[in-house]
Amino acid sequence: MGVLMAGTSAAQPAAEPPIFVLNSLQADVSVIDPATWTERGRIATGKEPHHLYLTPDEKSLIVANALSDSLTFVDPRTGQVQRTVNGVVDPYHLRFSPDMKWLVTAANRLNHVDFYRWDGSDLTLVKRVPTSRTPSHLWIDAASRTVYSSMQDSDELVAIDIATQTIRWRSPTGAMPADVYGSPDGKLLFVGLTGSDSVEVFDITGPQPRSVQRIKTGKGAHAFRAAGDGRHLFVSNRVANTISKIDMQSLQVVDSYPAPGGPDCMDVSADGRYLYVSARWARKLLVIDTQQRKVAQEVRVGKSPHGVWTLRHAPR
Repeated sequence: MGVLMAGTSAAQPAAEPPIFVLNSLQADVSVIDPATWTERGRIATGKEPHHLYLTPDEKSLIVANALSDSLTFVDPRTGQVQRTVNGVVDPYHLRFSPDMKWLVTAANRLNHVDFYRWDGSDLTLVKRVPTSRTPSHLWIDAASRTVYSSMQDSDELVAIDIATQTIRWRSPTGAMPADVYGSPDGKLLFVGLTGSDSVEVFDITGPQPRSVQRIKTGKGAHAFRAAGDGRHLFVSNRVANTISKIDMQSLQVVDSYPAPGGPDCMDVSADGRYLYVSARWARKLLVIDTQQRKVAQEVRVGKSPHGVWTLRHAPR
């Protein structure tokens, strides 16, 4: 573990930090210029890049290539490939702990969650935790004590203790749980039910979780992104072709926006006005104006676009 290979450049620097869109079925990343709304380059990665995450020092964006068992490190400001780390098994989803000590990956195909020690440069596998069927998305609490993982094909939410790297509890969920998001006060978890039309809300203040509400958003509720104001949360409804805005205090949908083509992952502009959304079935990046409630821009990208990210985003 931790063997680093030199990378190569696949994009040119730009004045504005680019928007990255992962093309899961083309093994590459579209680099979008937010000034001209054009694709100005592609970054070659391993097979099936699905999700990405910024390193704690904010110098590298890590693209996880699930089918190639590798991570591609990219400069988030220029789009230049910095290096590749091989031997990371089936990294479908990934997240750093807030204390910056751990990189946690979900092996979607192989039914385990891995804990890698992060020393600021290299990764060392410390523990592989068997889960249940198809770990999908991860969330880590602010205290870096617990990893929460949805189990897409066994309809569960699993909590893993970081100190011991053992499963603390399991809880049944609605159909096909996907993304997970924790409320700013640490009391609630929101789980997108892709096999349903709702977001399930869990109270996690006690020793066992308690399902307290299902918020109806739209068919195929899938991925989350914070609005940046500490109160609202966006969720993509992949089948309904909409984005819903949830009030995390009232647990109600307070707004909705059109997002044709199978909306999946999102990012939010620094001022909170625009949503950058991957349209999974339409092979596009959508730029949605939340004030005018319409698609303001469309950019053609690769096959099955998934993860979306930019350095200049609203607070998480």
